[in-house]
Parts: sequence; C-alpha cells; structure tokens
Amino acid sequence: MIEQAPPGAKQTAADGRPPLGQFYEVDGRQLWLHQSGTGGPAVVILPGASAVGLDYLNIGDQISQFTTSVLYDRGGTGWSGEAPLPRAAAEVATELRDLLRAAGVPGPYLLVAHSLGGGYARRFAQLFPGDVAGVLYLDSFYEHLDDYMPEKLHLDKVRQPDPGPVQLALMRPAMRRMYRKMFASWPDGLRETLIGRHLSDSWWQAGVRERSNLPAVAAELRQGGDVPDVPVIVLAPTGIDLGLRLMMPGKALKAMADGNRRMYTDLAGSVTRGEYRALEGARHSTMTTDRPDAVVQAVRDLIAMAASEG
Repeated sequence: MIEQAPPGAKQTAADGRPPLGQFYEVDGRQLWLHQSGTGGPAVVILPGASAVGLDYLNIGDQISQFTTSVLYDRGGTGWSGEAPLPRAAAEVATELRDLLRAAGVPGPYLLVAHSLGGGYARRFAQLFPGDVAGVLYLDSFYEHLDDYMPEKLHLDKVRQPDPGPVQLALMRPAMRRMYRKMFASWPDGLRETLIGRHLSDSWWQAGVRERSNLPAVAAELRQGGDVPDVPVIVLAPTGIDLGLRLMMPGKALKAMADGNRRMYTDLAGSVTRGEYRALEGARHSTMTTDRPDAVVQAVRDLIAMAASEG
C-alpha cells in the first residue's frame, strides 16, 4: 500500500525511484523516509554501510503490524540527497533526529542498527538520550572493537575493499544473484529498481566512502560521553560472509569470531537490561533476510522490556 504524502513532504515517483516513501527537506537536503504502522515506540532502522532503508522492507513491514516502522536513507546514500562522505557520527545522528521531527514521528525511539548504523545509533543515544527507548544492535559497529581484536584486525589496519571498475564489473553477476535472493519477496517493480541501484558505481562508491573513517567514528564515540541505560539486545550471526572467507585466512576468521563474541557479550552487559543472542543460520550482510523472525522477535522483546520500565 502506498501512503499519501503528508503536508510538506514530496511523494516519490515511478521513474527509477522507489514507489513508496516521501522526501523531507532537512538542512537544505532532500532525505528519503518511509513510515508505516501506528503506535509507539516508533522503530527506526539505521542501515549499514552500502545498505539503504528499503533493504530492510521485510523487517519494516512486519514491525508495522504492531507499532510504527521507519525506514530511511542517510544523506549521501540511497535515494537521499548528496552529502560529502564520510561524515562525523554527530552530523549523521543530528540529521536523523531532525528528519524524524520533520516527518512528525514522535519519540522516544527504538533504534535498530545494522553494522555501521550501530555507531550512528550510539552517537544518537549520546546526544539525545531522552529520545531513545531501547537499541537492537545487529552485528553492529562498536567503538571499543580494537580492545577485542588482534592488532592486525584493528580499525586502522584493516583496508576497506574498493575494487576498481574492472573488478567491480566481474563481481556484478555474483552480486546480482545475491541481491535477487535477498529481495525475492520484495514487490516486482521495487526489486528490480533496488537491485539496479545496488549494482551502480555511485551506490557502491557511497558505501566505500562512508566506511572510510571508521577509526575517527570510534574515537568520536569514545569521547562522546555516556549512552543511556535503556534495554539492549545484541544479535550477532554465527555465519561468515563469503567475501570475508575469500579475503581472510581461517585463523584470522576464528580470532574475529572469538573477539566478536566477547565484545558483544560486554556490550549487552554494559546496561542494566541487556542480552546477547547468537543468530544461527545468518551472515552479517544478509542477517535481516536470513533470519527476519529473530530480528522481529527481538524488537517485540525490547518493546516489552521498555514498557515494563515505564
């Protein structure tokens, strides 16, 4: 169902843009957001790098059956207006707060943060603690990662993948198959539009640039102050992305997996009501399509936990 645009918003069109959602002007930039469902707390999904809001449509649609669901694209990514990348986490967090206000989505919010989105969610919580009802971390970025990893896997040592045009062209058939599998249940017109954009040079480079300042984001968070003591669930997949298997030897993969378990256990333990859940049958990049049931259940659990505290 395509919703009517509220006053002040611009409905998207069927010319290569998504057939749902609206644009809102924030700080002179048009930002894309799709809101569905009613009730609170509103669940706001923060995409990982190289991902966009509509990658999580399956999760958002299920969440909208019991509360408000919000999908969006950060400035410089997806269908939102251009922004210089990479960006400071505070800029991204403030942009999200202003976008939610422009769209008329009241807080406090339950933040669902995938990968790099976790760093932005934590900065949002530092800056606007009263606007956060809980956080679901999906194999998320954590500013203390280096404390749990061998030195060769520290943020300033790991080179972010950036294949050239020839390598990217060779990768596209495999990427197309991956996205077709991920988005198999998406509406037909939307599926092909989304896959085509994901395979474009501009979207690929946006992901590369957004990931290029991870050490700076970690430093910003470490210096950013406390996060509120709200309910937290950390979901971490037990599977390994194929790309990592091809790039990293088995010993390094094991060290990374061991470090992640300790890191996420400590992240969940950093709040009064926190849980770490290992997610069987899922991988980092595809965890919300591999195991949408577990993700939605974690959202339900966090809403119940937040309600019991209220």
